[in-house]
Amino acid sequence: MVLQKDYIVEKVSELYVKISSLGSLEPSKDVDMLFTQLVLLCTPPNPIDVTQLPKSNQEMRSKLIRLCGEAEGLMEKHYATILGSFDNPLHHFDIFPYFTNYIKLSLLEYNILNQHCSTQVPSRVAFIGSGPLPLTSICLAMHHLNSTTFDNYDIDAEANTMASRLIASDPDLSKRMFFHTANIMNVTNELKDYDVVFLAALVGMNKEDKVQAIDHLAKNMAPGALLMLRSAHGARGFLYPIVDSCDLRGFEVLSVYHPTDEVINSVVIARKQQGNEVPSTCSSTEDESLEMNMVEEFAYEQNLA
Repeated sequence: MVLQKDYIVEKVSELYVKISSLGSLEPSKDVDMLFTQLVLLCTPPNPIDVTQLPKSNQEMRSKLIRLCGEAEGLMEKHYATILGSFDNPLHHFDIFPYFTNYIKLSLLEYNILNQHCSTQVPSRVAFIGSGPLPLTSICLAMHHLNSTTFDNYDIDAEANTMASRLIASDPDLSKRMFFHTANIMNVTNELKDYDVVFLAALVGMNKEDKVQAIDHLAKNMAPGALLMLRSAHGARGFLYPIVDSCDLRGFEVLSVYHPTDEVINSVVIARKQQGNEVPSTCSSTEDESLEMNMVEEFAYEQNLA
């Protein structure tokens, strides 16, 4: 059953008040309970367009996304610390409560990547915003891109230290996965070396920062390279920032996929256009391309079933 817009906004607002009044967002019974309620409320497919809500709701949504991002970061550090205490952390990833979601999301992204990649397997991939628990990179490296080198970028040095500890005991991953502490806005020439760049959902927690990061990638990625990024759709836009076609200046949008199961993030794949020009407005061609490629989600859903 599709929940009414007013009901969702009211319930999300109530949860926002409770979450924002918490003394800490570190994993705890109260934190886990409130965020679980929020996720269960926002996950079912819903036609609500959260970007069109009144200004007061937009301000609440913006603050809630930041709280979700902060809580997610603290949860990842919590579990990365626990995993890092094992001799072989890779054997214990199932203790992370959302591990199955990452397995599904990495498979989804790999299938989408395969549809648009050339026959050659990507030799170098960058993951921007990898965090202390870089599950997407690890899942892709272990199960799908077995010969690819992964450069993981994060602004948090502690997160990178924790992440590198997770793969240090694995003879294969430790040779193919590297962690760099850097603000991606300061990384330029290196971006030309990658066949594929992943942009994590929490890089750019508001519209302006997200667009700024995408513009930077458009100026510095190699022509023809692929950008994979995560967005949100419907009520899931209360949890994560939404990226639309107009935000992808300098890229050709190839496909958009909106999951309808417990995988929350939408997946967008785009190709860096020739030249370094970044158009200042969204062209009708981009809109048409995005609209046509929305049809592809049905094919992907069948493949994943």
